[in-house]
Amino acid sequence: MSTSVSNTVTKPSLLDALIPVVVLIAMLAAAVYAFGLDSFGPNQVALIMAAAVAALIGIKNGISWAEIERGMIDTISVSLQSILILLMVGSLIGSWILSGTVPSMIYYGVELMSPDYFYLTACLVCALLGFSIGSSWTVAGTLGIGLMGIAAALDLSLAVSAGAIISGAYFGDKMSPLSETTNLAAAVTSNNLFDHIQHMLWTTIPAFVITLVMFFVLGIGSSSNVVIDDIEVLQAAMQDTFTINPLMLVPLLLLLTMAVRKLPALSTLICGTLVGCLFAVIFQWDVVIALAGDTSLVAGAAIFKGLFTSMFLGYNSVTGNEALDALLSKGGMSNMLTTVGLVINAMAFGGAMARTGLLERLLEASLSRVKTAGGLISATVGTCIGTNILAADQYLAVVIPGQMFNKSYEERNLSTINLARTIEDSGTLTSALVPWNTCGAYMSATLGVSTFLYAPFAFFNILCPIIAIIYGYSQIALTKLEQS
Repeated sequence: MSTSVSNTVTKPSLLDALIPVVVLIAMLAAAVYAFGLDSFGPNQVALIMAAAVAALIGIKNGISWAEIERGMIDTISVSLQSILILLMVGSLIGSWILSGTVPSMIYYGVELMSPDYFYLTACLVCALLGFSIGSSWTVAGTLGIGLMGIAAALDLSLAVSAGAIISGAYFGDKMSPLSETTNLAAAVTSNNLFDHIQHMLWTTIPAFVITLVMFFVLGIGSSSNVVIDDIEVLQAAMQDTFTINPLMLVPLLLLLTMAVRKLPALSTLICGTLVGCLFAVIFQWDVVIALAGDTSLVAGAAIFKGLFTSMFLGYNSVTGNEALDALLSKGGMSNMLTTVGLVINAMAFGGAMARTGLLERLLEASLSRVKTAGGLISATVGTCIGTNILAADQYLAVVIPGQMFNKSYEERNLSTINLARTIEDSGTLTSALVPWNTCGAYMSATLGVSTFLYAPFAFFNILCPIIAIIYGYSQIALTKLEQS
């Protein structure tokens, strides 16, 4: 039965492959035009409608709906770990605010960090932490949360702050031997890990230096309206509500220790959340009971309700200080559900495109006119970015181009170590710039800034693919087969 079906399947044309992409772009553009920054929900509809268009084309070409549906489900299943991590990050943020961890990070951070050098410092600190633990997600979900709070307290641009955090986090992630994507890029192209990291220095160092200069200039030229009195009022309001002292930073240190030891991300987040809850009960008893909002409950029941409220609905600050209330009213699983929906619909679209052969057809087209090394590097960059957009997953944007271009590099007497570097420059880094990619959705949800707003300031993520293309056409730092 399966044999007869496969014999009737027609290979999709390039027009077939382009139709769902054009439909998606048109609907996304319409959603952004009509809804502006509130287009998060409509974007999900656009993705699932584009998936339906891809499915219809697949059915036209002889693929059954059951096969397409299975492809969509299989692809969605790849993102289940990311979805669980997203939900747990929501719980972590809620419990850490309730426990006084986030307020303490903000309290001490505004004392230590100057507005003039905040963007530069944030980028450097995140780069160091990212290199130490090899995970941009962990950096954003721990240090990034506190840095965004400090930026808000200092009245700095949240979009630029998020760009600085993401730039630093991805620099550290990319250059760390502990990073999953760094190891994956080396493995999929059959290269030594440390040779791969060394080769990436050619594009990474210039991009990071330019990034630091840009954040330095933006910091010096920033117009923070906050004054010392405003900071002191904010700190006093935090002290009136929470117990603030360095001990409240223990949950953060514990989570970072677990991350450095490379314990599973999900279990690390669960432990961080539970420790946050424990600290809330020990040090913020009155705050927990107040969050429960039910005076009829006995103390034990009120504590239970307060803790679970913070983990599911998030923390709701009602101090009367508008700046502090806006700063701390965050977190909770429920606030991640829209992001989870975006990831599911994006993966469904990617699954439909892959199962119907449309994604493969687009990738073939990108190789068809490649003649030079510069063209090959450009095609690799374009394919990685396209995979991040269409498949909505960072790992697929590393694996698919890595497998697809291997032979092409060798045919042009280029070592595949160039391929490994290029898929890192573009596949790893541009994932955070796509709103519906798992990475873009995570960064936006965790840092509380729309991807459309922070993307122009994620300088490192933008510069690396550009430098890679420049090197390709100018023949700079391209290792030949005989050299490797």
